[in-house]
Amino acid sequence: MTVPRPDYTSFQFPPAPEGRPYVIMNMVMSADGKVVVEGTEQGIGSRTDQQLMRELRVNADVVLNGASTLRASGTSSRLGENALEQIRLDRGKPAQPIAAVISRSGNLPLDRVFFTADDFDAVVYLSSVVPGTHRRDLEATGRPTVVLPAGDEMGAMLRHMRHELGAQVLLVEGGPTVNAQLWSGGLVDEFFLTLGPVIVGGKDTITAVEGPHAFAREELPHLELVSAFPNEETSELYLRYRTKR
Repeated sequence: MTVPRPDYTSFQFPPAPEGRPYVIMNMVMSADGKVVVEGTEQGIGSRTDQQLMRELRVNADVVLNGASTLRASGTSSRLGENALEQIRLDRGKPAQPIAAVISRSGNLPLDRVFFTADDFDAVVYLSSVVPGTHRRDLEATGRPTVVLPAGDEMGAMLRHMRHELGAQVLLVEGGPTVNAQLWSGGLVDEFFLTLGPVIVGGKDTITAVEGPHAFAREELPHLELVSAFPNEETSELYLRYRTKR
């Protein structure tokens, strides 16, 4: 029996925790646990996976990407379909979520749609270690720039999103370094994962969570499975996990 494709537009997430948004993470991964092919995620997920990614954005107030993702493949918060935008409008939300990027270097490509588009709002989060010249260049694009205290970048960013942007739900789309920092801080509430039917290989090919330190056995974040949808047409598996507290 064919299992119907999930609808990612209508989730009812729990209320945001005190001082930060409810954080959901979405990644696509090969069957051997890799998240890039030749530097980007292209080639791992199908068009259906890409559609689910856009549908998940319907639920978010902010869509976050790391600087490496922006440099490698660009990023935006666009939904790509009038029907998806209308769902948000019917809920009293802007047509597009706010796009966000976080960087410790400030070395970002200013010609990307993140900076040049006018159909969605965006905010740049920078560590306080970013050189002033980079910060001024970014501010000149017209995108709001928020400086975060070194050592507490993730916590300060989430507090800003919650209190200054009014964000209830944050969708994190990578990259793996940003993911690692959020997992290390115990700041991820749900994890959406598409398992793609390909093998990438490679000793140094990155995975969904890449940080300088692995979790100790007694510190491993544990997840509970909320749903699993197989797609017989693409051989993908769409997984939703919730973090056990």
